[in-house]
Amino acid sequence: MQKSTPTFFDEMQLNAANSNMPDVRQIYTAYQHWLNSIPRDLLDSKRQEAEVLFRRVGITFNVYGEDDGAERLIPFDVVPRILAAQEWSKLSAGAIQRVRALNMFLHDIYHQQEIIRAGIVPASILSHSQYRPEMFGVDVPQQIYAHIAGIDLVRTSESQFYVLEDNLRTPSGVSYMLEDRKMMMRLFPELFRRYSIAPVDHYPQVLLKNLRAVAQAGVHEPTVVVLSPGAYNSAYFEHAFLAQQMGVELVEGPDLFVRNNAVYMRTTQGPQRVDVIYRRIDDDYLDPLVFNANSMLGVPGLLSVYRNGGVTLANAVGTGVADDKSTYIHVPAMIKFYLGEEPLLENVPTYELSKADDLAYTLGNLAELVVKEVQGSGGYGMLVGPAASKKELENFKQRIIANPTNYIAQPTLALSTCPTLVEAGIAPRHVDLRPFVLSGKTVTLVPGALCRVAMKEGSLVVNSSQGGGTKDTWVLQEEHQEVQKQMPDVRGKVETNIEVATC
Repeated sequence: MQKSTPTFFDEMQLNAANSNMPDVRQIYTAYQHWLNSIPRDLLDSKRQEAEVLFRRVGITFNVYGEDDGAERLIPFDVVPRILAAQEWSKLSAGAIQRVRALNMFLHDIYHQQEIIRAGIVPASILSHSQYRPEMFGVDVPQQIYAHIAGIDLVRTSESQFYVLEDNLRTPSGVSYMLEDRKMMMRLFPELFRRYSIAPVDHYPQVLLKNLRAVAQAGVHEPTVVVLSPGAYNSAYFEHAFLAQQMGVELVEGPDLFVRNNAVYMRTTQGPQRVDVIYRRIDDDYLDPLVFNANSMLGVPGLLSVYRNGGVTLANAVGTGVADDKSTYIHVPAMIKFYLGEEPLLENVPTYELSKADDLAYTLGNLAELVVKEVQGSGGYGMLVGPAASKKELENFKQRIIANPTNYIAQPTLALSTCPTLVEAGIAPRHVDLRPFVLSGKTVTLVPGALCRVAMKEGSLVVNSSQGGGTKDTWVLQEEHQEVQKQMPDVRGKVETNIEVATC
């Protein structure tokens, strides 16, 4: 008996299963017309040009744990992902709602802990490794803990989006959102005359405005810096890029020092006080006097100044407890508890392996599930059951049995696909989406996101460390969609010059 091929929602084609009779979704119509008019070798040459330009700019990353230490380019796909304005409106409202609730949750567990007393979140969260007792009772400016949040979303149908996870510690990837847009405008300027695409290039200015808004009371011209672990960090390009785009200093731990309940930056003109630190260093390495005593990356005495209100850290110390995958389970209840609202975006159904019934179900159905470490990231520490061998399933099963509270499990979602340029031509590949929510005087996000794409056929893992790439995300403006509604429907009347490869 032949195994049936799973069906996935194709964001471009209405009848993707029948590639001989393509019926393109309305928002892709103008793009499809353009695609039909160009030869395949032009797309290939544009992709090669993008690789040269990205390498020249220095948009590379390191994969931790690999012996060669070589820097890599994240593959860039020249086919954009397109979202309608109505779709983006729903996603952005849901992401903002979620971040508002998470900030309220963080303030609560470091103060009154009402959500624990109400029995909505278990008290065991206070023993979580990312819960920082040093932050209990500390008031942070405007009660904002997650100034920058990356909310990972996946799509499974025309109208269904799920939140896959929340990234609140040091979310990365926004530089790719910005650089991918610049690259597309450089390579294909004619496409930007066919579509009215919402801009994203103002993100650094919105970020800087929000960071300045959370400086200590009474500071009228706050000094903002970006604190980086240094050039060997996998996201160093992004640290330098954001500092340059905001027009602020990029610093490392030795560039800062503490004096008289304040943080200062060493400059050629002498010490300069720092008011807001956009830190890209994990909690454990921020202050060797409090956390990891062996850390050479942080600033001795920084936490003391922070606790006393002498400097603002973005994101706040202790935010990691809110983006743990075991905390993720409770976010819909947080939204109802703090905001009195129904969640606008749904969680992926999740099994909590600290519960006996959920554990038993997971162990019995491991080949059908995705299992993740509660503190894992980057695609590490996870099992994709349908793609795993019998040996991998058995090994992972033993790891779960040894420490079930360290894992959650979820059904294998039928992630949507987008057209992607691969060796075989234009083919569907699975994608996710990470919009970046900024909290300051207001909670907002620019109309765009990091779109990650699994470049390997059939793969559901989009992380760059696992071979994933990125593509530009176009959020259409309302006026473009009104024009599209008035256009005659000519879908299917033009034969394509681009070879289509199906998954």
